[in-house]
Amino acid sequence: MKKRLLYILVVSFVLLSVRVIQSAEESTQRITLRSSYRNLSVSEVQSMPNIYIRKFDEWGFYGHSTIIHNYEKKSIKGGNVVIDHTTGLMWLQSGSKEYMQWNAANGWVRNLNALKYAGYNDWRLPTIEEAASLLEPGKTNALHIDPIFDKEQWGIWSGDKRGGSIWSVYFSLGNVRWRYKNRYVRPVRSLN
Repeated sequence: MKKRLLYILVVSFVLLSVRVIQSAEESTQRITLRSSYRNLSVSEVQSMPNIYIRKFDEWGFYGHSTIIHNYEKKSIKGGNVVIDHTTGLMWLQSGSKEYMQWNAANGWVRNLNALKYAGYNDWRLPTIEEAASLLEPGKTNALHIDPIFDKEQWGIWSGDKRGGSIWSVYFSLGNVRWRYKNRYVRPVRSLN
């Protein structure tokens, strides 16, 4: 009877250990987001993966990312960055101090690359998929973005277009929309 009980305990322990190891491995799996720019329709943006949509709209949607991020704030060569180990992306912790038109935003990123911010010269505007991945379900510091990021950049440009307009993310409202107005810049780069 004791041997049988010991056998049951050992088997139960082994099975539980396997489940815990599998859960830990699943939680550290990397999620790959599209990193090349495209011209996207509203329906294509509304069907992006890893997004929960609270409300559809003709210009986009209100919603948030379903990705469980693993953020790490670092200072590299005097530059403050946020590394997301889940998506394999490195973000500027802040971004531009002023909002600007899209063409100026591209120039701002070129200047950032010329300066080799944090030692890198491959910064770029995020795709709308990457930018929307930062949307949080609730507000912190009056924005739908993790407080590890600077709260000044309430809306950022993406590199994706919709015809003659550009896709952007509003952290102030928790939405994704297309328009051609001024936004801030929060560059990103892919980790290698």
